[in-house]
Amino acid sequence: MQLLPPRLSKTDGCSFAKLLGTGSGFGFSLWPDFSTYALLMKWESPENAAHFFEHSELFEELENKSNHIETHFLESLGAHGSWYGKNPFHEKAEYSGGKIAVITRARINIHKLPRFWQFVPKASKAIENANGLVYTKGIGEWPLIEQATFSIWENEQAMKNYAYADIHKEIIGKVKKENWYKEELFSRFNYLKSIKH
Repeated sequence: MQLLPPRLSKTDGCSFAKLLGTGSGFGFSLWPDFSTYALLMKWESPENAAHFFEHSELFEELENKSNHIETHFLESLGAHGSWYGKNPFHEKAEYSGGKIAVITRARINIHKLPRFWQFVPKASKAIENANGLVYTKGIGEWPLIEQATFSIWENEQAMKNYAYADIHKEIIGKVKKENWYKEELFSRFNYLKSIKH
């Protein structure tokens, strides 16, 4: 997996790619899940994506080395914030009315790490008990410091109900007031389909 990122950057039709580790349990996690990796890729067209999954040697290699691969196809509803200084998901489609996916990503200020991780169990329990949650997984580039979550919700209202719940609002308030993050991104997507390879 360490050798994969340079090869991803050369993939035709891919404008953004990140290889991410995952955490165990719900939301952010101190404990890595070494059995699972996440590959986040943004495509210039559906045809480019289809070619990668159907014809590329790189994806065939990943398939041969994996017990299971599941691909989630998303359409950007827009994002605010940045990922290393850029917003990769600035395109804004209309919400389709069905399932919605969310990617949140944060680069944590090092001197705020103890404070951040103090509240992680509370946040993880809140999302675990959230109504309308279909799936969630903690993802990230660097343990402890660069954390992200990928979640799928039954609909936009279910996602908003969680986002505006008291526990989540309390934690977000502390994030802003105490300047926990050096950088953050919040992005929403129409959930189009999933394929098991």
